[in-house]
Amino acid sequence: MYYLYLVVAVAFEVAGTSALKLSQGMTRPIPVVVVVLGFGISFYLFSLVLQYLPVGVVYAIWSGLGIVLVDLVGVLFFRQRLDWHAIVGMVLILTGVVMMSLFSNDAHS
Repeated sequence: MYYLYLVVAVAFEVAGTSALKLSQGMTRPIPVVVVVLGFGISFYLFSLVLQYLPVGVVYAIWSGLGIVLVDLVGVLFFRQRLDWHAIVGMVLILTGVVMMSLFSNDAHS
């Protein structure tokens, strides 16, 4: 159940981060509301997950997935391009997250 909370927290963090791009320096009201709600809900859910899972593993998953998903949002909605260095970097980030989540003793304590 806590991993579901974590996935939802990541989704809200990605929404909040993406809305930052649309807020034009926090000057557009609707994107600003999405930023505040997105990060607020994300941090709340993140705090719930931290009551039951190790902070290092949770943060690795939250930040790693967030990086990759924000990059995908950038490609799909903001016409940003990823070069091969960025793609390799994201693969390495995801590999690290999977390694920590599945194989780290900290993840199972």
